[in-house]
Amino acid sequence: MKRDYDYLRELMFEIEEKESHQYIFPLLMSQSREEQKKHHHLSLLCDKGFLEQLNDHVYRMTSAGHDFIESVRDGGIWEKTKVAVAETGGNASIELINRLAQGYLKKKIAEHTGLEL
Repeated sequence: MKRDYDYLRELMFEIEEKESHQYIFPLLMSQSREEQKKHHHLSLLCDKGFLEQLNDHVYRMTSAGHDFIESVRDGGIWEKTKVAVAETGGNASIELINRLAQGYLKKKIAEHTGLEL
């Protein structure tokens, strides 16, 4: 199964919207294709430290996960990040995507404040 960066971003927003600090997603023996995709992407987010798996079906967002969301929250920054990756061959790690988004966010802040970060 391929990694889907738009799906990762939307999944992080879904988790952030929960009132509880815990996100429950049961691991079932028979999963639909969509459930398999979600489980796979939850695991990828855990691999990068954006989520922590507390038990078989409970996750919590880490500070790094919150930082990632803040980097990619702005739709314009997200689109610029995706275009930059596509223009360079379309291959990038989640870490590189996060750093690109942070760079665009820093640039946007500098344009609005005149302060270089």
